[in-house]
Amino acid sequence: MTSSGSRGFAGTRQPQAGDDHAIFFDLHDQPATLAKVLTGVDAVYFVAGSRGKDLLQTDLNGAVNVMKATELAGVKRYIQLSSAYDLQPERWSEGYLKGLTDYNIAKYFADHWLIHQTILDYTILQPGVLTEAPATGRVSLDTATLGENPIADVATVLAALIDAPQTVGKVVMMKSGQTPIATVLAAI
Repeated sequence: MTSSGSRGFAGTRQPQAGDDHAIFFDLHDQPATLAKVLTGVDAVYFVAGSRGKDLLQTDLNGAVNVMKATELAGVKRYIQLSSAYDLQPERWSEGYLKGLTDYNIAKYFADHWLIHQTILDYTILQPGVLTEAPATGRVSLDTATLGENPIADVATVLAALIDAPQTVGKVVMMKSGQTPIATVLAAI
């Protein structure tokens, strides 16, 4: 969640004392409760994930709850972190995706809800497998093959999407590549 041009904050069920950028935000709450926290922000980022421990309540229903709350709060811009090929079930048997079927099912329905059941100005970012490798600042939007992404590059793309209105209503798949992030996003 962010207020463009001003301070952003992160929602968590366990904010740490002294962290001025984290607030209590439970994805299991009802949308009306969540909307109170979102009132007045310019954009919402959904980057939460349960790491396979709470797929239905967090990765699927939590995402839908936040979408509904975003609309109730009158926020238009919504950026969702998803998974490579989650909207293409025919690809789920490829490479590392074989081990992520349940996750991709949750993401499939969350992304489908965002696209077809909301009026949000959304962008869905679908990175390949996340790695701890150092950032390169270079990506590819080639959708033909699976790829990897340093987490820092994914974070950079997510941050840049707020200033990329040409990505509204788009699903953007990314992986490491040779083109600078700003150049790739400008070409969308």
